Parts: sequence; structure tokens; C-alpha cells
Amino acid sequence: MSWRDHAALRPRVTLDVTTTRAPWEILKEAGIDPAPERNSSTWASFLRGQADALLACDFIETVTLSGVRMYVLVVIEHGSRRIRILGATAHPSASWVAQAAKNLVMDLEDLSCRAQFMIRDRDGKFPDLFDAVLKDAGIEVVLSGIQMPRMNSITERWIQACRRELLDRTLIWNQRHLLHTLREFEQFYNGHRPHQGIANARPLHPLPPPIDDPDTLAHLNVGRHDRLGGILHEYKHAA
Repeated sequence: MSWRDHAALRPRVTLDVTTTRAPWEILKEAGIDPAPERNSSTWASFLRGQADALLACDFIETVTLSGVRMYVLVVIEHGSRRIRILGATAHPSASWVAQAAKNLVMDLEDLSCRAQFMIRDRDGKFPDLFDAVLKDAGIEVVLSGIQMPRMNSITERWIQACRRELLDRTLIWNQRHLLHTLREFEQFYNGHRPHQGIANARPLHPLPPPIDDPDTLAHLNVGRHDRLGGILHEYKHAA
């Protein structure tokens, strides 16, 4: 049978070009959603809608001067951008990671934080007990996709900031020195550094009231406080 014979056997569909009905009406009568994307929730919309109930965590790696590789477990709140350094170790065993999760849960309960979701990647350093501890506290673990760091973009952005502003500019001697350095950066990040994602506010402090008096603006006395030997700078109005 030739291609002409096959074409003759195909059913013919007649389209009425004179119809005044809208295309969406025709699709709806045929059982086809004319705008399927309106009914689907994107990952970005989920993050925005659940920001106050979202936590995210990840490991950050660094190497000391003696060549020891250290692993730091960090957690960030999506709504406030508050960062928590849960600890640093050269051996992130299952028991160590699970204990870090327990400490986090106790900290959240003391602050009455209503977290419902924890975003993490599929790193093998996270044991099943880590998820179980969070589940007992009412926090559901949400796994990011394979090789999709953008699903945990806020944590990834903090890790880049930590490397660029701190770790790449500091010689870390040992675990104790690393924890001290990270605690200083944690206080700086939560208490002083403004964040564009929350209208340039700070995680632990709201924005100060605007200064509208021209005389006040002309006599501003701003002082600088250095942290970690001048690596971090804090600027405040002098009394």
C-alpha cells in the first residue's frame, strides 16, 4: 500500500474557522486544561509560601593548617535568614549528626520556633536517625534533587558567603580555632549583616527607624568595631 493509500484512510478533522467561541472554551469542553501551569505549584512558590516554617541544612568543608579536613553542619531559617552552627568535627559519624539534630530540636523548642520542614541534600553523612529525630519533633525532611543545589539555594548562598568573607581569609589552626571563628561569624551574620532577602534587615534585629532630621544627618558619628582581627567590620552610631 502506497503512502497515498495510507493518507486516504486517516480520519479527517474539520475545523470550523467561523466559530466565535474562545479557544479555552473548546479545550475545556474536550477535557483539556487550557492553563495547566496555573494549577501546579513550583518549587520557588513553595519556598516563598512556607518560608516561616522552613529550615535548611548542609555540610561545609574546610581544611586546617595541619591538613585535617573538618566538616561543619549548619542550619538556616528561610524566613528570618538566621544561621545556626551546629558543630564541627573531623569525623561526622551517625551518632554525632544525630546528636546535632537533637541539640537543634531543643534549641527550637526553647525559642518556640514553629518549623515544619527541613531541606537537605542526599549526602550520605545524614543518617536515618537524623530524619527520625526531626520527625519526632514534627519536622518533615524534604530531600533536594540529585545534583540540584538550587533547591537548597539559600544555604548554598550562605556557604559561599562564609567562604568568601571568612574561611578564604583565615588560617584555621585546629577544631577549636575553627569553632571560635565560626561563632564570631554567626554572631556577625545574625546580629549585624543586612540581608537583601528580608528587606536589608538583620535576622535578630529589625530595621532601625529612618533618620529624617537634616541636623541629625549632618552630625552622624559612626564608629567601627572589628571582629577576628579586622576580617569583619561592624558599623554603629556612637552614643
